[in-house]
Amino acid sequence: MPTRLQHVSIARPPQSSDAARAFYGDLLGLEEIPPPRSLAALDLIWYRLGSDTELHILVEEPVGQDRSGRHFCLAVDDILAVQERFEAAGVTVVGDVAIPGRPRFFVRDPFGNLIEFTAIEDDYLLAQG
Repeated sequence: MPTRLQHVSIARPPQSSDAARAFYGDLLGLEEIPPPRSLAALDLIWYRLGSDTELHILVEEPVGQDRSGRHFCLAVDDILAVQERFEAAGVTVVGDVAIPGRPRFFVRDPFGNLIEFTAIEDDYLLAQG
């Protein structure tokens, strides 16, 4: 059965729609799309990721600082430019163990969600020798 990722859902605290839009819309430059009207009472914010994948940001009461490794990853064409954009905005950029052919870094959104950014430059299996 063919399978593909349709969307990723992450949480934000109540009353944080402005911060979500500033980070994901303004800083990251994602295109906001309207969620279905049937879900209007849920205070959702949706973004388009590529041609047919979406990011859904839902409201959830905070349960403490989540410092787990759970994350989603966005592939970008110019990883240095994206990193510089976050640094210029004062967002902490964290490196991690290198993957051959896939430079990467991590940031946390204003709500503590972990996001990885990578550039797919080479097949890591071939690049690692």
